[in-house]
Amino acid sequence: MTIEQLDISIKNSKNILLVSHINPDGDTLGSMCAIYHLIKDNYKKKSNMLIVSKLPSVYEFLPEIEKAKFIDDIDLSREYDLVINLDVASIDRCDKAKILFEKAKITFNIDHHETNNQYADINIINPDASATGEVLYEIAKKLEWRISKECALCLYTAILTDTGGFRFSNTTQKTMAYAGELLSYGVEPSDVFQKCYESQSKDMVLFQSYCVNKAKFLDNDTIAYTIVYKKDLEKFNYNGDDFTEGLTEKLRAIKTTEVAFVVKELNSNTSKVSMRSREKDIAKICSAFGGGGHKHAAGAVIKADIETSVKMILDELRK
Repeated sequence: MTIEQLDISIKNSKNILLVSHINPDGDTLGSMCAIYHLIKDNYKKKSNMLIVSKLPSVYEFLPEIEKAKFIDDIDLSREYDLVINLDVASIDRCDKAKILFEKAKITFNIDHHETNNQYADINIINPDASATGEVLYEIAKKLEWRISKECALCLYTAILTDTGGFRFSNTTQKTMAYAGELLSYGVEPSDVFQKCYESQSKDMVLFQSYCVNKAKFLDNDTIAYTIVYKKDLEKFNYNGDDFTEGLTEKLRAIKTTEVAFVVKELNSNTSKVSMRSREKDIAKICSAFGGGGHKHAAGAVIKADIETSVKMILDELRK
């Protein structure tokens, strides 16, 4: 019944808002653009896409992403008939858009994070799915929605990036089957891979090399981490893109690493941690700081300076 409620809600809504999470990645943006196309193609309706922080330049190729609005350009007093959050694991992850979400007549939460606490009126969450894009594709299939080439490209991008190019442990037989089906709509896999993974700026590549070079290794090299100070980003001409994207995976790729993390300085008393593991349930570790995610990929924002944050993370890891 839940999926049918999405169909009914779209039909009955005159104004619809689609929301991505803060510091957007390929899954949240791909899913947001995909449902934008699904609504347009199947209901002949326009919807508004909202990005609550800067759009990473690597995802500018997504069809019609240029129509998305940013949080500073949107009327926060407006009441929408329908707000749909895509890949937003907790309501705080949509930042200021939380105001619009709470004012809406009806809200949907489409996601795949096992730590999602089902904060919407209607929640469509599948923690076994590799990506929110996979959840959304399954919805489209069940409702027999028409899928355009543009929509398929967005869905494929969502799945590709949240599986790390089909390298991560969340990649399943179903994931590969769905990805294969999306290719039948005309998606060119090598082109999408190049746009997502082989279009980094020189500054970003040099920055990541610098961060890996100053990484620290503890407990017989089973823990690997690096610290990103604001001054580091400035040194490498930081332009607002997520220069740390994929950095944690580089540390986890080392043979001895069991847990890898990157701690980024947001300001003098706030840090952001991104964590990856081979076996350890790091979602539980990040939940200790109010964060969450997946068993082997999680993150959190810690209200402490960067050195204190590192100590807190290591203490939690060793418990």
